[in-house]
Amino acid sequence: MELTDGDLIARVLVEDDQHAFGELVRRHQSAVRGLLRQLTRTDLALADDLAQDTFVRAYKHIRSFRGEARFSTWLYRIAYNCFREDARRRKELVGIDEEQLQAEADPQTVDPGLRHDLMHALSLLPLRERSAVLLCCQNGLSHDEAARVLNIPLGTVKTNVLRGREKLKRMLAAWGPD
Repeated sequence: MELTDGDLIARVLVEDDQHAFGELVRRHQSAVRGLLRQLTRTDLALADDLAQDTFVRAYKHIRSFRGEARFSTWLYRIAYNCFREDARRRKELVGIDEEQLQAEADPQTVDPGLRHDLMHALSLLPLRERSAVLLCCQNGLSHDEAARVLNIPLGTVKTNVLRGREKLKRMLAAWGPD
């Protein structure tokens, strides 16, 4: 029987089991890196550095995980904070407003041209919309979970997802009516 995230977290907390934390990293690193790569507009080196920072912070602060949301939601919040802190250091987010691109098909079967255009279109969205779309539509978080990650009101997440999807739909209209 495979251990749940909760089981692994308990082992980390009670026994300081680094192997259990390693399993949590293995389970979630791809999703965290994917989110960060898109937030950084595919700067792979920066995204990987931020992902590493995310997991270091998660390990140091695992006692603050209260279990009110999924562990992945908690990790996304840490990753988003790492991204914002780095961007502030680089002065890239000066004046940022803090306020369903539903991939029905298997990503492996999506036309490579469409995937490239989609990634480019996502990179053109304002950060608040791009973040909401990535969390809700690509990473499968509910609007409520995304609101926790982004630390913004639920209604703002819904608005940002809606606006972002509409913009993506217009940008990708050349691919057809769907």
